[in-house]
Amino acid sequence: MTQVGEDGFLGGKLRLRQPAKGYRAGADPVFLAAAVPARPGDSVLDLGCGVGTALFCLMSRVPDLSATGVELVNSQVLLARENAGLNGLEATIVQADVTALPPELTAQSFDHVFFNPPFFDRKNSTAAPGSDRETGRGAQAGLDHWVDAGLRRLRPGGTLTVVQRIERLPDLLAVVSNRVGAIRVLPLQPRRSSAAKLFLFSAKKGANGAFILLPPLILHRGDRHQNDGDSYTAEAQAILRDGAALGAFVNE
Repeated sequence: MTQVGEDGFLGGKLRLRQPAKGYRAGADPVFLAAAVPARPGDSVLDLGCGVGTALFCLMSRVPDLSATGVELVNSQVLLARENAGLNGLEATIVQADVTALPPELTAQSFDHVFFNPPFFDRKNSTAAPGSDRETGRGAQAGLDHWVDAGLRRLRPGGTLTVVQRIERLPDLLAVVSNRVGAIRVLPLQPRRSSAAKLFLFSAKKGANGAFILLPPLILHRGDRHQNDGDSYTAEAQAILRDGAALGAFVNE
């Protein structure tokens, strides 16, 4: 039986049960949720939702969403459903591969689709054998398959939001070429003295808006790691602790 622990997100506002060992959700899905421009009453789809971190962070910020998550690994599906109940949230968690969604989902379109795909390039890397994180989040599928699945489920004018490693930005731009517009890219930079390691990406299906490369979000104060307390910048802390939206993506 998989050992499970419980962690607090959004300053303890959200409690999530997740495996005690192996991959554990951290800050990435919280930033992803902060970039989704959903409004009350919208429909949202989280592909490869894991235990529900990004989906439930978004639901904690925006009320009255019609929320769906897709996850392949049974243990993650069960935890996501448990986490929804634990936090008093109503969401549909579907067990499925992102590349083979069931009819109950292929018959629907959503206002917002978002995902946190496997960070490495499957063509040039090898996942650890038996890795639930990579199996459940569809590591056998390339980034193009994730984007295809997301865009098929997105209504015209709906938003696609992704968090990914900075070196995959050219790949993602190539995959979405001539399919989306109003693209915004926000580098996530650990410190002012460090290169960005991740980026947030947002685009609208079928739109013609210009590409915008936004100034980076600096996550930590100072030039080096601090051992004597929390070093998050005010903007990063507002997202991670208070559940704030990213103003560069969301007009509240």
